[in-house]
Amino acid sequence: MYVCAARAAALGQTVGLEKGWTVTDQASIFVGGGGEGYGQPQGLLLKFGNRHGLIAGATGTGKTVTLQILAEGFSAAGVPVFLSDVKGDLSGLCAAGSVGHKLHEPFLKRAATIGLDLQYRAFPVTFWDLFGEKGHPIRTTVAEMGPLLLSRLLELSEPQEGVLNVAFRLSDDEKLPLLDLKDLQALLTFIAEHADEMTGRYGLVSRESVGAIQRRLLVLENQGGAQLFGEPALALSDLMLADAEGAGRINILAADKLMNSPRLYATFLLWLLSELFETLPEVGDPEKPKLVFFFDEAHLLFEDAPKALVAKVEQVARLIRSKGVGVYFITQNPADVPEDILGQLGNRVQHALRAFTAKDQKDLRLASQTYRPNPRFAIEDAIRDVGTGEAVTSFLEAKGIPGVAERTLVRPPSSRLGPCDEADRAAALADSPLAGKYDRAVDRDSAWEMLRRRAEAAARGAERDEAGEGGLQLDLNEFNQGRRYDGTRAAAPKKKTSSSRSDSITETFAKSFARQLGTKGGQAIVRGVLGTLFGKR
Repeated sequence: MYVCAARAAALGQTVGLEKGWTVTDQASIFVGGGGEGYGQPQGLLLKFGNRHGLIAGATGTGKTVTLQILAEGFSAAGVPVFLSDVKGDLSGLCAAGSVGHKLHEPFLKRAATIGLDLQYRAFPVTFWDLFGEKGHPIRTTVAEMGPLLLSRLLELSEPQEGVLNVAFRLSDDEKLPLLDLKDLQALLTFIAEHADEMTGRYGLVSRESVGAIQRRLLVLENQGGAQLFGEPALALSDLMLADAEGAGRINILAADKLMNSPRLYATFLLWLLSELFETLPEVGDPEKPKLVFFFDEAHLLFEDAPKALVAKVEQVARLIRSKGVGVYFITQNPADVPEDILGQLGNRVQHALRAFTAKDQKDLRLASQTYRPNPRFAIEDAIRDVGTGEAVTSFLEAKGIPGVAERTLVRPPSSRLGPCDEADRAAALADSPLAGKYDRAVDRDSAWEMLRRRAEAAARGAERDEAGEGGLQLDLNEFNQGRRYDGTRAAAPKKKTSSSRSDSITETFAKSFARQLGTKGGQAIVRGVLGTLFGKR
């Protein structure tokens, strides 16, 4: 198959490459090479791209460029990529590098040293933005997020997490869809008003816990988190597209603003990983990954995380490989990643670690012990001494064996180093195959609207009862279905046994709510409290 020189260079084939780098029967991504005092050229075998990886190093040592060249290599091989752009630097992937760049001459010198025929090119990019400012809006529903991740996002205590689980169970039992935050807020208000009934059916539910959750939801709203929830929700297939020439699209999540809410950032990316794990079919060991996921600032995922959440991440990291998805963690120190997960990361690029304190020296020593020794140099010394754009690398070799650690000069990127121009971003958005699909939010009938109609129906029934028109004989089936009371006098329902164990939670709510509304005081509550809760948005 014909491969252009730029793509071949990214894949590590022999076009323009010298110094021992040869074509094999397994395609590879060329990561870097050697010069005097350095080892053999290094590459990541596509066959093992789904065995996960780690890019680590202190600030300013070159992690972002390494991420960029790996994204280029996977894209050139036809593998879609998802990555978060924490500093705005990775948007340059949508534009070709240029001879006018201030680093062009150093790039050419580095390329000559490692035997690379450097050719600039742009890559197909899809921009995403939780806030809809620098890319397509990206959303999920409250129901898809689930109680575990939402509890993590809201920093809930164990009793509060229990109440949130009750809300999700009630949503399922009463068919009240949870799509956005106002749906969850309305359902929690419902639970607080009927805590006794909920306790009898689902276990202890305290109004205090509900109030605490509502306050955390308010904080999340103030941080802009409400924009994450709603429809149209992200279709995972839209992250796995290729362009007309077969290059995998690079999905870039604008995260510079999102990083102001680090827990929201980490929870969203973990949700995305979980959805990929639960949705994609098993593919075994493909010749190349179906998708590669880069998790920048990975330490945010594990800081103060409960054991259940760390166990979830470990499960995903261990099993998502068989779904054809590779996960690469980017962080300052390997110690930021729990050992059980670190052991799953077979492809590693370790930039410099600085050892200024006793703890730093301990972390450096531990990091060096995770590499396959090289008799030519001390790995601990190399990790401490490598300069910017250099790294100690180890990639899986044939049969999945970890390669011997090597000192490596990382190759220059083919795309623009640094952020793209606004004109380039606008052009990428206009040419996106997803243009217009996610830009307009859709607010369909869900829990908020249904509970509002039910409250209005109960209020009308109470007013008719006070007027002596039999309003308390409201048809409960009509109430449960969320239909508006039509003003006609309903037939008296058949008497039920005193236990009424077959009543649903909503029927119980309808009865107790209607009885409460039989007084002027009750009506004042409806007009005041419910008018506030379910007023115009």
